[in-house]
Amino acid sequence: MSELAYSLYQKGLKLLKLNRPGQAILFLEEAKSLEPGKGSIREALARSYYNCRRFDLAREHFEKAIEIDPTNDYAYFGLGLCLAKQGDIAKAAGHIKMALAMKPGNSVYQRALDKIQY
Repeated sequence: MSELAYSLYQKGLKLLKLNRPGQAILFLEEAKSLEPGKGSIREALARSYYNCRRFDLAREHFEKAIEIDPTNDYAYFGLGLCLAKQGDIAKAAGHIKMALAMKPGNSVYQRALDKIQY
């Protein structure tokens, strides 16, 4: 990752942690334009869009993060949450189950699955 892209990514993550996802998006979109094939940037961007309730854009970036790195359990989890928000419970459960298969015993993933299935 280029130094500029990394700096933008770090600023975006910091803003996301400060619960300022709208501002994080500005930095992360710029980082993505420099490094479109970086799954970590796509995941952070997806999380930011999700926290802004832009589930369509969050879904798009979680899907891209999975395409880049099929072992990214959090991207499967996030995609599942987006699908649940969009009303596709069956697909949502499938993606969250995939995340759980990758990280067995993850209580956050399990609670999310329990919540959407019942």
